[in-house]
Amino acid sequence: MTEQQPTPGDGPDTGKAEATDPVPEPEEPARPGGTPRRGRLRGLAIDTRPLALPAFRRLWLGQGVSFVGFQITAVAVPVQVYDMTRSSFWVGALGFVNLVPLIVFGLWGGAVADHVDRRRLLFAASCVMWAATLLLLVQALLGIENLALIMAVVAIQATGFAVASPTRSAIIPRLFDARLVPAANTLNFTILQGSGLAGPLFAGVILAHWNYAAAYALDAVLFTVALYAALRLPSIPPLAVTRRAPGLRSVFDGLRFLSTQPVLMMSFVVDIIAMAIAMPRALFPEVAETRFGGEGAVGWLFASIAIGALLGGLLSGWIGRVHRQGIALVAAIAIWGLAVAAAGLSHRLWPAVVLLALGGAADLVSAVFRQTMLQTYAPDEMRGRLQGVFTVVVAGGPRLGDVRAGATAGLAGATASWVGGGLACAVLVVIAGFAVPALLRYDTRTARTVPVEGSVQG
Repeated sequence: MTEQQPTPGDGPDTGKAEATDPVPEPEEPARPGGTPRRGRLRGLAIDTRPLALPAFRRLWLGQGVSFVGFQITAVAVPVQVYDMTRSSFWVGALGFVNLVPLIVFGLWGGAVADHVDRRRLLFAASCVMWAATLLLLVQALLGIENLALIMAVVAIQATGFAVASPTRSAIIPRLFDARLVPAANTLNFTILQGSGLAGPLFAGVILAHWNYAAAYALDAVLFTVALYAALRLPSIPPLAVTRRAPGLRSVFDGLRFLSTQPVLMMSFVVDIIAMAIAMPRALFPEVAETRFGGEGAVGWLFASIAIGALLGGLLSGWIGRVHRQGIALVAAIAIWGLAVAAAGLSHRLWPAVVLLALGGAADLVSAVFRQTMLQTYAPDEMRGRLQGVFTVVVAGGPRLGDVRAGATAGLAGATASWVGGGLACAVLVVIAGFAVPALLRYDTRTARTVPVEGSVQG
């Protein structure tokens, strides 16, 4: 593994990513008696050491700022489609239009990221996303209101996202020592949660006072920060020379490699358990109306998981000190399931919101551990492909959860679907952990990157 040398100040990054010492932790003044001035609260606060590296700082800020705009568009498009068609069917069809490119190009884009300069690929994929936003802006300004056009542009945007997301994640381990990868991932997940909260709020204000064009224009402006961050990255070519082109066979090579690595495979399995079995999101509208008093409650229910994840990220300083990440991952998902189940039993809104927020914090912790295990345990020449699988699982799991929750509620009622899903998640993830002891034994102090056949280190 190699890391990127921090550059002084904020000057341009040039040259290849190369090995260097990890970003150092700043020394702290000592209290009388020699005790460091690090209280318990500071020990819990989010670890910001990765932000000392200018390349990562720009990447992190660009991702956070652009994701606000991405979320604004994610609200504006379905509202515009419903305004055009007066049909929830076509609004729901947007999910399918997003999901298909995400699966196909997420896997393919990850394979390409293992064969080319990741900086160039990230910039190219980001340009595709930006172009899609500009097309949405143009159609809104011209008042075209063509459903097929909007669907096509959404598919283009999803294609760019499917390639950019695994590529960006595969870049992180090339910038830092492995010890700082958990902190970098926590920073990323935390700012995405904050952006995920801010974006829809901005969208509501924009659509209430202006129009769709204003929403898409703001997204286009904010996305330029992500383009600048990608452009300023150093060159990140493959560390190994592979013998195969990044085609379908390369994708299957990645899936075949994943099937031989029980730790990595189980990190995906437990995420599917967490989202497909326990996610109660599809039940929020019904429960808000029948139990908590209507539309005012549904917003809090939808926001509660993200609020908990954001707070969990801000109090995540301890995550980087956890070495038994396999056990911690299973425990975090079990806590998520139990918190969801307890929230489903509540007949008062605020206890339900607090419990869902607790579940959101546990979900963020599990996401950090899954991402970190993938980035540090997988070899560099497979990281792009495995990050593609990660993107597909993360995006597809909650959608499967929506289907599961809605179907179960239709048969057994909302409460049984909600509580039963949470309890089943907690039980199944523990069973999965004991079924594959390698996951529970996973320790960052003894884990080693797995070599890949058919590649030569450059």
